[in-house]
Amino acid sequence: FELHLGWIAAQGWDATEARKNGEAWAQRLPENAVKTDGRQNVATPVFDGVLSDELNGLLGCTLPNRDGDHMVNGAGKARLFDGRTGEPFPEPVSVGYMYMLKLHHLVDDKIHARSTGPYSMVTQQPLGGKAQFGG
Repeated sequence: FELHLGWIAAQGWDATEARKNGEAWAQRLPENAVKTDGRQNVATPVFDGVLSDELNGLLGCTLPNRDGDHMVNGAGKARLFDGRTGEPFPEPVSVGYMYMLKLHHLVDDKIHARSTGPYSMVTQQPLGGKAQFGG
């Protein structure tokens, strides 16, 4: 969903016809979000965000590019061509904006082994914790 929603937000959309036709997804859009020019910031909750009928409807209402073409079909896929041969790829490919998050809790950052290291002077036990090279 995020891939297609980013594409839709960058392209812009015009859902006035869908709203006039009484389509349910277009009726749920806020009044200021019926038509945008492609510079619209879009935010949606992770699991309670945009519904699939809203997404499919917005994909159908995206604005054409400067050549007048709609680059994606209703499924959010575009026909891509091989840059060397000029032949089209056999299947349409999903296009959009991919959002990446850095995971701060990777297992490589947590693995810690101790062969020798410092000991507490009082108890003669190994110091604890990875930062103190403990055991």
